[in-house]
Amino acid sequence: MDKLNKQTMDKSKRSFRRRLPPIQSGDRIDYRNMNLISRFISEQGKILSRRVNRLTLKQQRLITIAIKQARILSLLPFLNNEKEFERTASTARTTGLRTRNK
Repeated sequence: MDKLNKQTMDKSKRSFRRRLPPIQSGDRIDYRNMNLISRFISEQGKILSRRVNRLTLKQQRLITIAIKQARILSLLPFLNNEKEFERTASTARTTGLRTRNK
């Protein structure tokens, strides 16, 4: 019983540092604002979830729409697979040379 009370006391004494919101009130959520949009995309090019982003529902919707508009206008890639592209391009070159030298 004493141990249980001690654990609850420790939790109540902990200091809670409030995290700053990722989007300030002055930031405009727009497809042209690439600095803002790129913060909410993973390395693979996926849109990060609302829990990870710590956004409100309205902000997440606006970010998603802005990312999709930027992708359609070719400001952002649909997939970020540069490493795969480099590998396939280099193997295609070597295989292409082998077939020509018959």
